[in-house]
Amino acid sequence: QVQLVESGGGLVQAGGSLRLSCAASGRTFGNHAMGWFRQAPGKDREFVGLIRWIGGSTYYAESVKGRFTISRDNAKNTLYLQMNSLKPEDTAVYYCAASIRRGDPVLIAEYDYWGQGTQVTVSS
Repeated sequence: QVQLVESGGGLVQAGGSLRLSCAASGRTFGNHAMGWFRQAPGKDREFVGLIRWIGGSTYYAESVKGRFTISRDNAKNTLYLQMNSLKPEDTAVYYCAASIRRGDPVLIAEYDYWGQGTQVTVSS
C-alpha cells in the first residue's frame, strides 16, 4: 500500500510561482512513475507531468512545458512540482499519483495510488 500526501497549495497572483510537495510512504519504490494531475472546476482531471523514481526522467503536458518542473528527493521519498509563470487557467486541485506500469503513463487509469489533492488558485 502507498500513501501520498500533497502540500504547498495556495493562492498566488498570475506570473507568480508555487512549489507543491508530495510525501510518499508505505512501500519501497522501485522504478515507479510518479505523476502530477490537476482538475479544474467543471473539468476532467488532466495529466500535468511525470518523473521516474529511478533515473529521474521526466515528461510534461504541452500546456505546462517550460513553466513547470517535476523533481524528487529519493532520500525523503518526496516528489515536487515547481510551478512558475502561473496563469489563471492553472487554477485547479493538484494531485500526485504513483504508477507501477512501464513506459510513461499519462492516463488516470494507469495510476494505482492517489493523494487527496491540494488547491492551487491563481488570481489575475
